[in-house]
Amino acid sequence: MIYVKTPLTREIREAAALTWGVTGEGERLHGGEESAAYRLGGHVVRVGPAGRPAAESEWCHAIARHAAASLPEAVAPLPTPEGATVVVVGGRPISCWPYVEGAWPDSAVPAQRDAGARLLAGLHRALAGFRPGPRPVPAFQETGLYGDPPRDAAELDDPDLDRWLAAFHAAHPARHPLHGDFYPGNTLARDGRIVAVLDWDEALVGAPELELAAAALEWGDELAGPSQEFLAAYHEAGGTAARLDEESLAQLVRHKLRREYAYFHKAVRSGVTHDEEDLDYHRARVELFHRLRPSRSRASA
Repeated sequence: MIYVKTPLTREIREAAALTWGVTGEGERLHGGEESAAYRLGGHVVRVGPAGRPAAESEWCHAIARHAAASLPEAVAPLPTPEGATVVVVGGRPISCWPYVEGAWPDSAVPAQRDAGARLLAGLHRALAGFRPGPRPVPAFQETGLYGDPPRDAAELDDPDLDRWLAAFHAAHPARHPLHGDFYPGNTLARDGRIVAVLDWDEALVGAPELELAAAALEWGDELAGPSQEFLAAYHEAGGTAARLDEESLAQLVRHKLRREYAYFHKAVRSGVTHDEEDLDYHRARVELFHRLRPSRSRASA
């Protein structure tokens, strides 16, 4: 996986000290495909991508702050003296967060996988009643979500999937805020339990079934298909998403995989060079997109 190499510049350190009283050279934390995170003592300074509007980050941060009000694991940004959560330095949104000690959980361990499912259920319950207003900029995964063929993934054109997505959302009008990228790498575990959910940059308002399907893939065998155990643990914990039949689960996962395909090629166009491991993973996820296509759709092709 390719992580950004955005530096923690002197200007950013000065802004962090002036705004939040956070000082230090900064230790780069692992991860970050678009935003870089640096630990400065008991805080983390996140440096967003150049050109991302502050209003977009503020909107996503409002989701995190609402979740954190009732869910201890939800990590929310610290406010500025003016009550915002973002300052802009060199065209990049800068935010400050509490540092949480931990490591990525292992979804291959049943107890940690089930803990992830329970956390997602709790997160959905915490967000179900929040109405944040329209997202200033649509989330990347919203492209094609409601049946419009995504132009940035034309190679995976699938009219049956497009029609299915339109029909699914017409039949499932319930929407509430979602984390948007709930996978093990955006959580932290310590002493056998998950203690944090991080990185709210992809937050959006949508059907909770969308996030449940994507998370069941990421917390299962991500090259074989979604985890039924994750789904069962989520529902047992009282999540807001409805139970999904086999076709619905497959098609929502395929939407996620098609957006991944688009993101991969967006990165290539921006100059990212993927190594052979990344390319193998990309090819395997494309193969999974085709393999999960419901048999009825294959017959109509």
